[in-house]
Amino acid sequence: ADAGVNLAAAELHRIEAALAFSRTELGRAEALSRTEAISIKTLDGARFDVETNDAALASAKAQLEVRRNERNSVAARLGEQSGAAPEPDPTCCIQLRAPVSGSVLKIVQESEGVVQAGAPLIEIGDPLDLEIVADLLSTDAVRIRPGAPVWIDSWGGPPVQGRVSRVDPAGFTKVSALGIGEQRVRTTIDFTDPPEKWSALGHDYRVIVHVTIWKSDDVLTVPVAALFRLGDDWAVFAVGDGRARTTIIKVGQRNNRTAEILSGVSAGDRVVLHPSDRISEGVAVAEREIR
Repeated sequence: ADAGVNLAAAELHRIEAALAFSRTELGRAEALSRTEAISIKTLDGARFDVETNDAALASAKAQLEVRRNERNSVAARLGEQSGAAPEPDPTCCIQLRAPVSGSVLKIVQESEGVVQAGAPLIEIGDPLDLEIVADLLSTDAVRIRPGAPVWIDSWGGPPVQGRVSRVDPAGFTKVSALGIGEQRVRTTIDFTDPPEKWSALGHDYRVIVHVTIWKSDDVLTVPVAALFRLGDDWAVFAVGDGRARTTIIKVGQRNNRTAEILSGVSAGDRVVLHPSDRISEGVAVAEREIR
């Protein structure tokens, strides 16, 4: 910007000199014209040179003003007052104050250069004010409500407790590791345990969350490994008198380990786990102890 100002100033000085010379030449031409020593065409040419240089001078002055405004704009973006001399220490030309206290999480602008107003330079955060953002399947997110308790584990420390604070109203498509596009919903989770229990966690760390969508203290359950489909119904092989009996059941809530049983079997009934194609109605079965 400074070089542009200097160049425009030099051009202005050159045109001023040319205009002064053309005016001197016009004066000589007018004196010679009065004695008819030169032609009218030569006099008109001298007058034309004066008018041309005069117009060029006005253009050069405007160009110099444009370059100065450009220089002032650049100086304003760099935090330098217009027309002010640069800082004596070239290693520190501007100071930025963080809006909050915290730790530097990421340096966005690593190298020096001119940046636009509002461009991010660094990311600052408080390590003791973390939240978890989990990308859950939309089919699971529709059953989650703000305030639902969350169990957080597999982060390298003991399990901690949390609570759902927000479920985004819009989803997005995310390609899984198998190359399948899935609709995901961002779910925000706050810690409910004190920071002393999870202070080793940091920004962008990996965790596994288990969100509770339903809970009851008195429920009849069976392992989901005992369930199989029989037409449109769920069924199990209940063991009676040493033989497998096909029993239609009604399933309520379930997860990947156990299922709530609303009807079909009673507390204390024994069922066959992982029934294979060798198990059918009336087949003799024996209990096997698993060590």
